[in-house]
Amino acid sequence: EVQLQASGGGLVQAGGSLRLSCLASGFTFDGYAIGWFRQAPGKEREGVSCRSSNAGSTYYADSVKGRFTMSRDNSRNTVYLQMDSLKPEDTAVYYCAAVRPRDQLHARVLSTTCLSLAFGSWGQGTLVTVSS
Repeated sequence: EVQLQASGGGLVQAGGSLRLSCLASGFTFDGYAIGWFRQAPGKEREGVSCRSSNAGSTYYADSVKGRFTMSRDNSRNTVYLQMDSLKPEDTAVYYCAAVRPRDQLHARVLSTTCLSLAFGSWGQGTLVTVSS
């Protein structure tokens, strides 16, 4: 069974940093697309960063480019989202999600569009609050 557990959220002042972790169990990240998403109160869930393990590129939302970085530690079966220069508008519940691409084309689509509807397995979310 694919399970994901996100952690690392908290309260931070604007300009600060946080690192979110997404621990996977029941599968390894090889061959999967992994995404970080967020949902602010009253807003739709949006893709923050997505990457397919065999697609080569990483998607970042325009609002986080240059500030957020996704990385992976295979030995810990964990994906990270390093968030720097945080802004109050980054306040949201952050989720990690995974899906196994059907083929190479699907993998590229997942890592270039980062749409939440395309991801089938979700962690429980971790709250990030950025104060001004």
